[in-house]
Amino acid sequence: MRTKILKDIQDPILLKKQLLIWSQQFREVVFMDSNGYRQNYSSYDCVLAIDAFTSLKTDYHNAFEDLKQYQQTIKDWLFGYLSYDLKNDIEVLNSNNFDGLEFPDLFFFQPKKIFILKGNQLEIHYLTMCDDEVSTDYEEIINSEYQVIKNQEIPIIQQRISKENYLEKASKILEHIHRGDIYEANFCMEFFAENTVINPLEKFQKLNEISKPPLAVFFKNNKHFLLSASPERYLKKIGEQLISQPIKGTAKRFIDPIEDEKSKNDLVEDPKERTENIMITDLVRNDLSKTAQKGSVKVEELCGIYSFEQVHQMISTITSNINAQYSAVDVIKTTFPMGSMTGTPKVSVMHIVEEMEETKRGLYSGAVGYFTPNSDFDFNVVIRSILYNQEKKYVSFSVGSAITSRSFPENEYEECLLKAKAMLEVLSESK
Repeated sequence: MRTKILKDIQDPILLKKQLLIWSQQFREVVFMDSNGYRQNYSSYDCVLAIDAFTSLKTDYHNAFEDLKQYQQTIKDWLFGYLSYDLKNDIEVLNSNNFDGLEFPDLFFFQPKKIFILKGNQLEIHYLTMCDDEVSTDYEEIINSEYQVIKNQEIPIIQQRISKENYLEKASKILEHIHRGDIYEANFCMEFFAENTVINPLEKFQKLNEISKPPLAVFFKNNKHFLLSASPERYLKKIGEQLISQPIKGTAKRFIDPIEDEKSKNDLVEDPKERTENIMITDLVRNDLSKTAQKGSVKVEELCGIYSFEQVHQMISTITSNINAQYSAVDVIKTTFPMGSMTGTPKVSVMHIVEEMEETKRGLYSGAVGYFTPNSDFDFNVVIRSILYNQEKKYVSFSVGSAITSRSFPENEYEECLLKAKAMLEVLSESK
């Protein structure tokens, strides 16, 4: 049981910062920020969940069944993540590439304390076992101040796949496409730094500030951190409705308004970008149909253009109504991993990219989010994100692009560098 308390907030933007600063003392933290995109299916301005009462941590073996039992037994708020490598629980696949981060494949926790900010109102949900701490905690929160740590070291960022090697691998994927083995593949590569110490809070604040995405996440599980500026929703459940918003199609932003508008219009009219988006939209339609009420799968918006701080993106929105015989976790299992980070046909692509990529994806191209007590959920796609193993002093981020029959490897490489820009900028700052 939870105690719910409401607080009126004069300065919501300041409170968001104070909540995040205050949360750092806890072992488990999920902070989700919609950055003002309330119209884009977001249910909140920000959510903070801290301090596990119960938790589930596992590798991919039987992971979805374990999560289903945990979610249906607890029947409370759960926050956590699904790593890309849970694909191995769904299909006969493996993940044998190098893993410098060593995150568990799946982690969820039932938080003792939850804060949900909507406009000028803060909802505080505490388990009854600790609801006597609300007043003390709130006083600490509104007095929280960020202490700047100066003279931080600048990580030496390395690229796991060289440009020459990338072009060669992308050409091999094109050969698979021209043979008809696959139609589209999302091919990814890692940037990393070893023996590096960063301040995760400071890096997240900077990344979120320069990106302002609708599905930003700061995640902490002891020594494991995710700093995510994700613009993409994997899947959301509201009652019986499911909403998926795959991103396929990227164009550069420019300071000059005329040049910026041209870049946006070029994206609208680019046949290659539209083709890759439509193929993934069709894949998502097929995935949702597995658990949908008959005739309920709809494309609400096809190839819509949305402008973010760093890039223009092409986004489609697909919805369905879930058949009552399926659980929340059933829906996730039948659609995971998301089509935008795999390709089509999904299983064949996952086999091929496992051979081409040189890093285990792990949490990158997985999903972070939450379940509500009534089995609704919302999960992002882990892209535009920095991952950090504090104990191993290992920092990593990955980027990828969709290879289709119209692709030119050189252009795909440049798209990867464009997507890497924000993370490189954040990690290259000394304070």
